[in-house]
Amino acid sequence: MKSLIFSFLLIPAFSARAAATEQEKAFVEKYKTALEAKDTTALQSCLYTTGADPMIVGFYKMMQSSGAGDKVSKIELVDLTPEDVKKAAAPQDSPTGGKVCLNLKPTKKLVID
Repeated sequence: MKSLIFSFLLIPAFSARAAATEQEKAFVEKYKTALEAKDTTALQSCLYTTGADPMIVGFYKMMQSSGAGDKVSKIELVDLTPEDVKKAAAPQDSPTGGKVCLNLKPTKKLVID
């Protein structure tokens, strides 16, 4: 069963596609290694938290660590569908109540089996 760790993973725009591919591979490998090793510090370093509500960051840290230690059979960054892009642009329910908007324009999502 696929589980989407986060609705959207924010990846900064890269100037060259080859560099982006290498950076994406390095990110995915770092995330997988940290997840399987229960390395919550390394997992949390993958979160973009600039300007984020501390309570929301805490919620995502908790969600992120809930699968820590599990064996990952497949992990990949996938392009957003047009529906994903539309959803990401709209205000979303906050885990602390109310609505929030993403700070950056998302380009990929992390999908983990």
